[in-house]
Amino acid sequence: MNFNWLDVLVIAAFFVALLAIPAIAALKSKSGDSAEYFKSAGSMPWWLIGVSMVAATTSTNSANLFTEIIRRDGLSGNWVWWAFLTTGMLTVFVYSRLWVRSGATTDIAFYELRYSGKPAAFLRGFRALYLGVIYNLVVMATVLLGAVKIGVVMFGVSASTVLVVTAVASLAYSCLSGIRGTIYTDFFLFAVVMAGAFAVMFYGVNHPAVGGWSSLMENPAVASKLSFLPDFSKTDALVAVFVIPVAVQWWNVWYSGSEPGGGGYIVQRMLTAKSQGHALGGTLVFNVLNYALRPWPWYIAAFASILIFPDLDSIRAAFPGVDPALVGDDMAYPAMIKVVPNGWVGLVAASLMGALFSTVAAQLSMGANYVTNDIWKRFVRKEASDREMILVARAASAVLMVLGCVLAPLLESAKAGFDLMVQVGAGTGLVFLLRWFWMRINAWTEIVAMAVSFLCAVFFQLVWPHISETPLLFWQKLLFTIAVTSAAWLAATFLTHPENPDTVAKFRALVRADGRDVGKGVLMTFLASVAIFAFMALVSRLVCR
Repeated sequence: MNFNWLDVLVIAAFFVALLAIPAIAALKSKSGDSAEYFKSAGSMPWWLIGVSMVAATTSTNSANLFTEIIRRDGLSGNWVWWAFLTTGMLTVFVYSRLWVRSGATTDIAFYELRYSGKPAAFLRGFRALYLGVIYNLVVMATVLLGAVKIGVVMFGVSASTVLVVTAVASLAYSCLSGIRGTIYTDFFLFAVVMAGAFAVMFYGVNHPAVGGWSSLMENPAVASKLSFLPDFSKTDALVAVFVIPVAVQWWNVWYSGSEPGGGGYIVQRMLTAKSQGHALGGTLVFNVLNYALRPWPWYIAAFASILIFPDLDSIRAAFPGVDPALVGDDMAYPAMIKVVPNGWVGLVAASLMGALFSTVAAQLSMGANYVTNDIWKRFVRKEASDREMILVARAASAVLMVLGCVLAPLLESAKAGFDLMVQVGAGTGLVFLLRWFWMRINAWTEIVAMAVSFLCAVFFQLVWPHISETPLLFWQKLLFTIAVTSAAWLAATFLTHPENPDTVAKFRALVRADGRDVGKGVLMTFLASVAIFAFMALVSRLVCR
């Protein structure tokens, strides 16, 4: 794709801002202070926290994933991730206050507040390694896969070139000033991302093959995919994209950014808040933007792609130089970039890079935080200075970035990466919801849940294809994993000793999980979820009529 002088100027301005914002933040922050580097000394307001959470969730893979889902299953196919809205609302109204009250440095440090002894220490280290390295790499590889597919089409460069440029830029952005600079820069990046998404949507809708808004919505190929709810007469699709996500997935699956009870970069940003109120407000802003508003430009561009690139052969014909192995339905969004004229292409390119950098930076920041605070500081060098911790965090970021680049080419598509991440966390969600209140849960409960869920995912990914010729649907594997994992962690709970009473008493006094507050939070969760789903349905009706 060719760029004119205006496109180059926009991209150059983007990179200047990308580096200037965290550099300015670094000058204003306390240099060498680990509390500042990892938690911004508890100074972030709700609106910055909320937008930063959305930016961290929005990757180049987001547009690819939504496009793949809509082209295959229509708008209603998005229930596979819409169902996580209820998880998010529980985090807003119940768990955000508990996290802030805990005073934990990371969500992994929680384990030695809630549990005691060697099992708690092992769980903290094991969980930090599992989430900070293993799971984190799967997430980053999925994001980088989207960048590769877009880079190959848009810039005509090799996959290795895309990965190298991404690694250098992401490390420079994420390591410069710690979490404060990351959150400030996220606000800028999210604005750029949405501007680019609207540009692709506008030119897609007005493409000659589409013929404008009315023609798009009235075309039979698109009209059949506009329903907010799935077709209840198609049992298999109904179970896969609606029944399982709404009935089971939202409360019993751990998924990055939608963790039951909160976790990962969501908790990392909550712990930077000025107060409990700012943590709650930021998490609420995140969920409203993330589910109800953010995706619509990509949804509409996906509908337009159905008419411009009706099948995979049309994508292959449009980009004959692209490796056929990279061409799937998720490739339709990168192909849509071809319809954007010069003068706007630079903005779209900047928006895609912004989506990539914000997510990769969030994963690097989170992983480095775990490695530094929950492995290095806790187990390797307890006397580590603030300066040493910051150096370790930056080194960990570099290692994680390299490993993510190695793993990315091994994934098949955006949806494949999403399915793998959901599968790995299946069956663990209920533990994370109950551990704040049911004191019979102990460290072994979580260790067993995590290990069994991971082993089930490995079994279905690597073993099942070699021992059976009968392919299993994703939801079948999910239910099996949930059942086996739940039985395993329940057995572990009752076969091991209860938690130390003193530890339980201290934890209860610390988080003050009052029954009436929790009851009110659950009621607010229900009302807010219904309200936002109703709003989403209304927007769908107005947009897709």
